[in-house]
Amino acid sequence: MAGRIRDEDIALVRERTSIAEIISDTVTLKSAGGGNLKGLCPFHDEKSPSFNVSPARNVWYCFGCGAGGDAIKFLMDAEHLSFVESVERLAARAGLQLRYVEDDRSAPRSNRPQQGQKQRLVAAHAAAVEFYTAQLGTAGARPAREFLAERGFDRAAAERYGCGFAPDGWDLLTKHLRQRGFSHDELVTAGLSRPARSGSLIDRFRRRLLWPIRDLTGDVIGFGARKLFADDDGPKYLNTPETPIYKKSHVLYGIDQAKREIAKQGRVVVVEGYTDVMACHLADVPTAVATCGTAFGADHIGVLRRLLLDTDAVAGEIIFTFDGDAAGQKAALRAFDDDQRFVGRTFIAVSPDNMDPCELRLAKGDLAVRDLVARREPLVDFALRHVISRYDLDTVDGRVEAMRRAAPLVAKLKDREKRPEYVRKLAGDLGMEIEPVQRAVLTAASGRPGDGPAPRPVQTEPSVDSPQSMVEREALKLALQEPVLAGPMFDAVEAGDYRHPVHVAVRAAVATAGGVTSAAGGAVWIEAVRDACDDLAAQALVGELAVEPLRIDGEPDLRYVSITMAQLQWGSVTARIRELKSRIQRINPVNNKDEYFAAFGELLSLEQHARALREQAAGGL
Repeated sequence: MAGRIRDEDIALVRERTSIAEIISDTVTLKSAGGGNLKGLCPFHDEKSPSFNVSPARNVWYCFGCGAGGDAIKFLMDAEHLSFVESVERLAARAGLQLRYVEDDRSAPRSNRPQQGQKQRLVAAHAAAVEFYTAQLGTAGARPAREFLAERGFDRAAAERYGCGFAPDGWDLLTKHLRQRGFSHDELVTAGLSRPARSGSLIDRFRRRLLWPIRDLTGDVIGFGARKLFADDDGPKYLNTPETPIYKKSHVLYGIDQAKREIAKQGRVVVVEGYTDVMACHLADVPTAVATCGTAFGADHIGVLRRLLLDTDAVAGEIIFTFDGDAAGQKAALRAFDDDQRFVGRTFIAVSPDNMDPCELRLAKGDLAVRDLVARREPLVDFALRHVISRYDLDTVDGRVEAMRRAAPLVAKLKDREKRPEYVRKLAGDLGMEIEPVQRAVLTAASGRPGDGPAPRPVQTEPSVDSPQSMVEREALKLALQEPVLAGPMFDAVEAGDYRHPVHVAVRAAVATAGGVTSAAGGAVWIEAVRDACDDLAAQALVGELAVEPLRIDGEPDLRYVSITMAQLQWGSVTARIRELKSRIQRINPVNNKDEYFAAFGELLSLEQHARALREQAAGGL
């Protein structure tokens, strides 16, 4: 039975992995200067990007939530993989063959290590895709092919989106996957099979058209299944149940194909179904995605905001398309409630003929789908018009009630500068004076939670206020980011010259990891220092310092290292001088002559050392 992965192979995976490529599958990254990249953190909700990536050192760190690490840690956190699963995923991507240390030397060697759960579930879905797509060409799948053809999708489109067919059999897929080596428990956990009343396993999907649902990286994690036969007593659409890899509140159909265009265009089009995504993509609206059997919610917003880089500085466009019927209008108003979670502008696109994108493309062609998106209107305009339309504005009661219902929508606008304009617009639409509408909006706004004073920021260790703390940080950054350059000069400065307790802990971890002189740098070195830290605060600081830019324009050199280390020592020495002067003032030279002159001699020596360090700090080498 295979044991742990060899340490040298793990180090090789870290070195051969481009962390920017791995993270770009999930987060849109922009240049942050100094060779670093920045984006919205995938691990907490934020409006200004604090998630930093250092491609040169293959590490990342979020200054907002304190998470950080290398590519292995990112996959563990972002995709809920184990350490082994993450290493195996990155090794496969880099084309590396991993070697394993056998835990039990008496056990027979295995050519292939036992895979982690997620990897097995993904592999089972990949095998299921092969099975279902092959079934689409069989005689029994004719209704599925006709369904696609009737909606304007040819064989090439079906292949592009991996469409398949679940045949008319109770356990055909189950038997196929069992023959491929997947266990009973794995098939049930994956949601591909389910126990029958007899206790045996049967397929979850039968006699249905299937769409594979992929995550951001392109792995199939579930299926959406469309009812085809009248005697099928199941729901119109049946989706994979919640599994360790399929969380419907996080999943967006088509995101794997749309993600790069979403990041490039700064726009996403949210549609309602699988065929709508296909229609939009084929009509040259490549940013379309859809939810999978659930309403559009906060987790979906988080995924899209990271791809849009939806920040105060970069505001994208979120365009919802809904049917014009009552259900579609209700969905649009629900989307407006989520509008405040986006920094970017939200729009709605409704076909004048109440057709969804798939129907529109079939009836009027690709250009009509593109025009639908181009004719979008601000979501707040649509929401106000919809609310007002429910009341008789020819009556006083109707106008007042419409004002009461519409005012909270204006009050919700995240861009406060737009509120006065919408107050005037609402007053005009209602045929009322501005003052009562303005009062209604102000009343609605005052009742909203969160309008109180902003909470005071929490001060976190380590403090960066003092010059000594700043130079300590700079010295540690040099050790982590430029170990080959910092080398002997860093190691020559004693740990006692660091004053802040967390800095002291990191300096001790550097020594425990072998010292800077022997370090090669990169993610392997940084992780070694992080692993050597005794407390969580020091571990977090290592991640932070690994990506924080150095306080120098251009590339650091030996002169800069010399100046930094001299400043570090000078700050420590001057602090000891102050302490020694205070001590000397407390000594009675008459009664304690020896102690007094010993302290005075030490003071002279320290002051001479301080002058030398000051000259070195001012002039460098």
